[in-house]
Amino acid sequence: MSYTQTGDPTIREHVEAWQKLDVDQQLGLFWFIYKEMGGAITPAAPGASTVSPEIAEGLFNQVKELSHEEQLKVQRDLIQKVDSQLSRQYGSLSETTKLLFWYRLAQGMDSGSVIPVPSEYQLSSEGNTLLNKIKQLEFEQQITLFRDYVAPMGTEAKAGAEI
Repeated sequence: MSYTQTGDPTIREHVEAWQKLDVDQQLGLFWFIYKEMGGAITPAAPGASTVSPEIAEGLFNQVKELSHEEQLKVQRDLIQKVDSQLSRQYGSLSETTKLLFWYRLAQGMDSGSVIPVPSEYQLSSEGNTLLNKIKQLEFEQQITLFRDYVAPMGTEAKAGAEI
């Protein structure tokens, strides 16, 4: 069974469909969502004002300093729950901070400081279908979906001094 926080069957169905896409399709879908809805997501996200943006910014800055290939690897590793220091740091964040971190990654892609999605990239038919379904959700459901999608990514922090 996949992780979902909400009991809403529509949200659960969308999260599960997203998780069934291969890792690059998942990243591509996130990019297309950002391009379509990014301006409204983070400023209006419930709880965004109570999040310490410095935490998400600090993790983003670590990723930004990497080569483009390493940046892509980090994003794939988060989705695939590969154990690494960055993945453990991410795993210790709150759901809202995780959402803010992905939003910052998308902004970095947009500005060129993070590896961009290739200009010729196209979503698979499954990814396109899911994108269209997500667009039809109410705004609150979209935020819940995004949180439920990013929340289980990364790995758990380790006991002791090592994150």
